[in-house]
Amino acid sequence: MSQDSAAVPDAARKLAARRRREIVAVLLFSGGPIFESSIPLSVFGIDRQDAGVPRYRLLVCAGEDAPLRTTGGLELSAPYGLEAISRAGTVVVPAWRSITQAPPPAALDALRRAHEEGARIVGLCTGAFVLAAAGLLDGRPATTHWMYAPTLAKRYPSVHVDPRELFVDDGDVLTSAGTAAGIDLCLHIVRTDHGADAANALARRLVVPPRRTASDMGHQRYLDRSLPEEIGADPLAEVVAWALEHLHEQFDVETLAARAYMSRRTFDRRFRSLTGSAPLQWLITQRVLQAQRLLETSDYSVDEVAGRCGFRSPVALRGHFRRQLGASPAAYRAAYRARRPQNGAPDPALRPERAERPERERAALGAGAERFSAAALAGHGLTSAETGEAGKPQSDVYASRMPETAVGRGAARPVLPGQRDRPVG
Repeated sequence: MSQDSAAVPDAARKLAARRRREIVAVLLFSGGPIFESSIPLSVFGIDRQDAGVPRYRLLVCAGEDAPLRTTGGLELSAPYGLEAISRAGTVVVPAWRSITQAPPPAALDALRRAHEEGARIVGLCTGAFVLAAAGLLDGRPATTHWMYAPTLAKRYPSVHVDPRELFVDDGDVLTSAGTAAGIDLCLHIVRTDHGADAANALARRLVVPPRRTASDMGHQRYLDRSLPEEIGADPLAEVVAWALEHLHEQFDVETLAARAYMSRRTFDRRFRSLTGSAPLQWLITQRVLQAQRLLETSDYSVDEVAGRCGFRSPVALRGHFRRQLGASPAAYRAAYRARRPQNGAPDPALRPERAERPERERAALGAGAERFSAAALAGHGLTSAETGEAGKPQSDVYASRMPETAVGRGAARPVLPGQRDRPVG
């Protein structure tokens, strides 16, 4: 998590007189998923003063003309429109219906105006795309659902995207990762406003942990091996499963398209529509993650790891590994082992960037979108057919930049991008 509003100059912007911090506006759009939309409504819209939770005033606002249709064909009728945002000191965008569509200009104007007048702006999951479209994430760290992080980073290169964080608090602009991470961020807001006791009381009422970190999630290290739920019934699911089981083999996207009985163009389009990511970048990411796991759990040399992950050479592994994790394979392994338990086997849930260390010792770094070179792609075992003109890949790519030197005490370890020098909330 990334926290410490004191480190962010914009966080000191004075709240306009007509706005109240305890007034929370939730901006809903047609086509938004109902689960994410319900999170801020449940956290800020129910009076739980009997449990020791200070009360917020909730304004549910339609971000566009009604009716608002959501998951399962349900129709919602919001009691307020965009004009109500002018009274809110906190504005939450719980989700956006499609990462390929531009949000309504009127809603973007309302968000910009609220931010200029000192309101706290919050984007849950794909709501980060709305904040980015409004220009509110420029030059800032942010997170979103891990599947859509490459698209967010490529479309808005000035945003420092880190999909490994549950949420990022950059003072007056906050974002969360996918789905349930929105609960973590909303609890963090309550904790920031009213203290740990109020947040813990609310967590008990919601029957959720009062505070999670990414390392608390046993699946966090393997998130990128998954795909959105809707792919489960799609013919591509079998192809994806085959790819994950054969990462040690050298195959390219053309091979996957053939297994799906599709042309390369059709396969690319279907894969991107289901996942929000290009198949080429997805494949590279899986091989890097496999290399990361082997570096953590085995004694294979870097050369052997490269071969077992489908890279044609250690050079290709090093290039992709550094782009995605910000450190060389050797440095990553050394940092990981320096932080693992001293008595007994390595703790598979412990990652270098999650070592037990005060949050204030983490450095603020960025992550952005960058293109792979034709040489690097070739080293991955992919053919020139997978690149566009002048060797530029036709994929959405994000790359985290992390130093290989130690921060504060202890041995060298990677540092998460987008983290500020801030104490835990």
